[in-house]
Amino acid sequence: MKKETQIVSLGRDKKWTNGVINPPVVRASTMTFETMEDMRFASKNKANGELFYGRRGGPTHFAFQAAIAELEGGVGTALYPSGSAAISNSLMSFLKSGDHLLMVDSAYEPTRALCDSLLAGFGIETTYYDPMIGAGIKDLIKDNTKVLFLESPGSVTMEIQDVPTLSKIAHEHGLVVMLDNTWASPINSRPFDMGVDISIQAATKYIVGHSDVMMGTATSNEAHWEQLRENSYLMGQCTSPDDVYLASRGLRTLGVRMAQHEKNALQVANWLATRPEVDHLRHPAFETCPGHEFFKRDFSASNGLFSFVLKEGNSKSLTALVENMHHFKMGFSWGGFESLILSVSGIDKIRTVTKWDSSKPLIRLHIGLESPEDLIADLEAGFERYNAVLNK
Repeated sequence: MKKETQIVSLGRDKKWTNGVINPPVVRASTMTFETMEDMRFASKNKANGELFYGRRGGPTHFAFQAAIAELEGGVGTALYPSGSAAISNSLMSFLKSGDHLLMVDSAYEPTRALCDSLLAGFGIETTYYDPMIGAGIKDLIKDNTKVLFLESPGSVTMEIQDVPTLSKIAHEHGLVVMLDNTWASPINSRPFDMGVDISIQAATKYIVGHSDVMMGTATSNEAHWEQLRENSYLMGQCTSPDDVYLASRGLRTLGVRMAQHEKNALQVANWLATRPEVDHLRHPAFETCPGHEFFKRDFSASNGLFSFVLKEGNSKSLTALVENMHHFKMGFSWGGFESLILSVSGIDKIRTVTKWDSSKPLIRLHIGLESPEDLIADLEAGFERYNAVLNK
């Protein structure tokens, strides 16, 4: 079945929908039982989609979980109130005091903060590694290393990792492989075919797609599903059925939205590549992006999120560029229908293994569903402001 068909049809089992096209919102904390036998049956099968207690989920949750698990290629999906919660709970489900974690140096900044504060306080040691390390990861594995965490492409700087090679070596040493797979969404890569054990999504981004819900998902293979599911439950993780409904509804248009995001972004990126102010693009579909060869091998498409590096700039010129845009708005998230622009500084301060030339400013864009011609005109005006300040 093609992904476009899957997106429309998954998670619509009649036992959850009662024939309604989109799984309805079912709000519940307490489920009641007619007999002791019914209660025992529910208790025995609570992890397999049987109604038991609200924190275990209800029909709205079960339908969405089934859809995400099948799209990503796993056996089960746990839900969380944010993408960061999905990351933290996945890590804490498999790490304990005295364990060692290998974390990619280009990780999402809150992931890094989690490692350096909360996990360190729990007695969990973190070693950061170069996202382009490839087979060299074997030299960093210790006797107490338990988890290898990947993010591909990397946050902001967009390095694409050699996930199959990293996963193979990690499994040779008994490590659990986790991947922040948000950039690909559930449809543009096959994480479990590449050896990933747990694929994490900030569903806040492309799955929801409308910038109005915070949610995270973690999809697991069979070997690690029970531990992820039960430990996340013990840590009290659950999501609102209203939010899940919105995520489920957003999921139905994921394919067409992603295709348009990609088309628009490529048009804008190709224009940016011609600009004299631009040093290089950090777009996985372009050869100037580190790991581009892995993108071509492991991804079926790109999306609307990429960065570009300027040849020069200062605080005043960058402010002139990003302020007073008509279509691009400044914001920290991405994945919605709107275009966003962000001037990112201090990258060198949140890297401990890889080096970053902070003299060349980085701009991150999320290209939304507006006309790319209008977006290009907006950026062109921004460059005029930037050059006017820079050349004073």
